[in-house]
Amino acid sequence: MDIQQEVGEFLTSRRSKITPEQAGLPGGTRRRVPGLRRSEVAALAAMSVEYYAKLERGHVAGVSPTVLEGVARALQLDDVERAHLLHLVQAADGSGSLARPRPRPSTQWTPSESLQWTLNAVTGGPAFVLNGRLDLLAANQLARAFFADMYTDTSTPNMARFQFLNPVANRFYPDWDVIADMTVDVLRTEAGRNPHDKELHDLVGELCTRSDAFRTRWGAHNVIRHGTGSKRFHHPVVGDLTLAWQGSAIDAEPGLTLLIYTAEPGSPSEEALRLLASWTAPGPVTSAPASSTQTDVEQPGNPAAR
Repeated sequence: MDIQQEVGEFLTSRRSKITPEQAGLPGGTRRRVPGLRRSEVAALAAMSVEYYAKLERGHVAGVSPTVLEGVARALQLDDVERAHLLHLVQAADGSGSLARPRPRPSTQWTPSESLQWTLNAVTGGPAFVLNGRLDLLAANQLARAFFADMYTDTSTPNMARFQFLNPVANRFYPDWDVIADMTVDVLRTEAGRNPHDKELHDLVGELCTRSDAFRTRWGAHNVIRHGTGSKRFHHPVVGDLTLAWQGSAIDAEPGLTLLIYTAEPGSPSEEALRLLASWTAPGPVTSAPASSTQTDVEQPGNPAAR
């Protein structure tokens, strides 16, 4: 990753998203580019146009916190975007721990017994562990059944690779475009937080090469804090589900996140999870519902489905 280029492209992408009206400036009609001009950002950030242009070229060595705050304020960055900019600047400037590679769980990582016991203790919903690259590193039995198609992809299942390269994902995620945006934004955030992760670079390179949908989203430079929310799924065995999810950092394993999917009590989704749990439990196998025989439906706009 060219960190200076990343800084410049991120600033440029944020500038293009702010209209003059949003910044309290007159819009006018003769504007050749979307968003603000460099001169307008410079004025809002109380610096010269030349200095701001230098920042957009990625020349951020020695930039002060005051300058960064002025730029963040002018571009109306949210907390996640401010943190992302700080990470990129620290890496580009060669200062701080973020400028050096930090140990990351590799594909050979295995969960401790106590962590696996914790996952197994969750019986009401899929519980699993992800790293910043969205590798699925550990899971309870229900998560393995829930993500069964993902486990057929590689020795280490990866949510981004499944999302963009496996046509099955088109049916599994009814809101494919929304989930695709979130997936790329999570990877982009991780790339700023850990810019020297070679495995992440390799994954991004593979997906940019093989998926137009990924490459377009990656170029948008959007970032996100992925902590909680809800998603719709279509499981090949139990059909449609709407599940809430919660993500928590694992203090004993820096860089890893524990996620748990749950259904609203008394809802059809809760009943579907119970059916899936009973179908995958040891013992006599329950016949799969008729939905498991449906053919995959391609989602419009997903090149991986073609």
